[in-house]
Amino acid sequence: MIARDLTVTSRTVSDMSFDTTTTAPSVSPEVPEEHQDKDQVVIAPRQTNMWWAIPMFTIVWIVTSAIIISSLVRVNFWEVAPGSAEQVSSRFSFDKDALQLADRYKPTSPVLFVTAFGSKLSALDALLGTLDPDVDVLNRVQKFGDSTPDQQKNLGYQSMTTAKQIAEYVAMNRLGYEVSITYGELVIDRFVCEAKPRPLSACLQLGVGDTITSFDGIKIPSLADLLPLMKNYSPGDVVKLEITPHRTTDSITKEVELIASPDDPNRTIIGVWPADTRIVKLPFEVDIDTDLIGGPSAGLAFTLALLDELTPGDLTGGVKVAATGTIDGDETVGAIGALRQKTVAVKASGAKVFFVPSSQSAEEIEVAKRIAGSKLRIAPVANLGEALAILKEMGGSDISNDAIEL
Repeated sequence: MIARDLTVTSRTVSDMSFDTTTTAPSVSPEVPEEHQDKDQVVIAPRQTNMWWAIPMFTIVWIVTSAIIISSLVRVNFWEVAPGSAEQVSSRFSFDKDALQLADRYKPTSPVLFVTAFGSKLSALDALLGTLDPDVDVLNRVQKFGDSTPDQQKNLGYQSMTTAKQIAEYVAMNRLGYEVSITYGELVIDRFVCEAKPRPLSACLQLGVGDTITSFDGIKIPSLADLLPLMKNYSPGDVVKLEITPHRTTDSITKEVELIASPDDPNRTIIGVWPADTRIVKLPFEVDIDTDLIGGPSAGLAFTLALLDELTPGDLTGGVKVAATGTIDGDETVGAIGALRQKTVAVKASGAKVFFVPSSQSAEEIEVAKRIAGSKLRIAPVANLGEALAILKEMGGSDISNDAIEL
């Protein structure tokens, strides 16, 4: 009898590799016995543990929902953010009467005026704005003070209208045209309030947009009529003011206690800042389309652009120039707000020179220079003459009365 030679392969526990992780039972597919390898031990595959999936999904859902909701909910915060730097000349239009009195010259490198955005924010935008160094987030009091949004908007449009007229006056006056300027009605723009206003203080008795028409029984058609009267009064005196409240035609009388000026204790004031309501008489009008832009800060830019438009040659010397600052009848350039944000906009425009008021604080000008870097020159100026001198140094053309035939 021949006996079969049987080779037995045995495996010990040490020869096998087991996953000792506790997992839920799993079932491996059945293999017919005749196809099974007698020497192979089949181990069930490990099942992935997904215990973290549900909480992770919940967190993602909560965060996403919070972002969507916060982007839709408006809050009582407003931004001061970089706006735009746009050509002034593209907004000019001359009617037939204007073109009969003056020639129009197309500039080769137009002057830019600058804006800053100030829209109401969503909760998400307010949060992101606080993290952006070039954005200021203001609450309602910081944004509007004692006025309402509508009042401030209307006064902004009014000051823009006046700024355009003053710019035309300054430009045409320098060119030798016959022009004149007079003060308009005394409309309240904002208040000068003491730390603890008394019951009869102007900031408690009057409103933004009110028009003061009479001072202690004396009619004051304009601000110029009020100034001489104030010399006869002292802080603490109570006077009767006849006013026309904002958006009404009815006159009412209010008693107001006068105060000392915070800048000069020897000067007596009502306690209000008047809006710019000056009236300008010009030989012709140049329409400047400013759409929904408010405020007086484009005055210098409008003046430079008009001078360039009404004279031959190239005022800027072919250099891309931007400007901000109010302009007064004596050619003085006044301070503006949001210089930091406007500098960001000018730098993005590719301008090489940015005229700014020298009356801005030293800190504001230093910040503007830091933002501008080496490719944008920040040029502080106190008046129109200083701006024209810098342009001439850059190769710009002269401005003289001989440029226009009268």
